[in-house]
Amino acid sequence: MNEQERPVLQPQNNVNQKQKLPNAGVILGLGIASIATCCCYGVVSIITGVVALVLAKKELELYNASPDLYSNYDHLKIGRILSFIGIGFGVLYWVIYIISMVFYGGMVLLNT
Repeated sequence: MNEQERPVLQPQNNVNQKQKLPNAGVILGLGIASIATCCCYGVVSIITGVVALVLAKKELELYNASPDLYSNYDHLKIGRILSFIGIGFGVLYWVIYIISMVFYGGMVLLNT
């Protein structure tokens, strides 16, 4: 047989193909939303960050049970990091808010 007559072999069953972690994309999206919503009084940022971390914990346990089966572990790692950053921004917003209320409230009391 020459090269023109050779049949192209297609894989019949992708047994060795890795599957994706089920919620890695959701975790990544929630991590991004956590940072994007940090200026919404910090509450939305903290909520989305915590939800992402809870989901990430479950996915991390699933991945650690059999790491050879899954391919998108990077999305999980990035989503966790973004969630931590978003929670940090939300908490920082509340700390600044409380300090400013104490400071300005004290200023009002001093002026009366």
